[in-house]
Amino acid sequence: MPTSIFVNLPVGDLDAAKSFFGKLGFGFNAQFTDDTAACMVIDDTIYFMLLTKPKFAEFTTLPIADARTGTQALYGLSRDSRAAVDQIAEAALAAGGTEPRPFQDHGFMYSRAITDLDGHIWEFIWMDPGFVQG
Repeated sequence: MPTSIFVNLPVGDLDAAKSFFGKLGFGFNAQFTDDTAACMVIDDTIYFMLLTKPKFAEFTTLPIADARTGTQALYGLSRDSRAAVDQIAEAALAAGGTEPRPFQDHGFMYSRAITDLDGHIWEFIWMDPGFVQG
């Protein structure tokens, strides 16, 4: 059985977060979604749990960081092409996200960063498969 990853993110407005990520093409697993949490499916082994702040607080005794004032993590997701990077970034901007920095083009790698409605930074990345293989 492959290892799965579940990343938990606090969100201020669960319905708005679901709408935002739905506009980027991500679906949700209804079995693990309710009025306090939504299981966003990235692929067969990668999931992001969007949790209301009270729900998120059940899993930690530490204060919940404000992603708008500090960066705790960058969430990088690969795409199949440069065009796919641009497509999801443009969808995120149209859905209310922001672009915190210009795109980065290193020839073999292309990326764009998008800030979601809660200030979390998502990096969408394409890397030339020929470069990765050696």
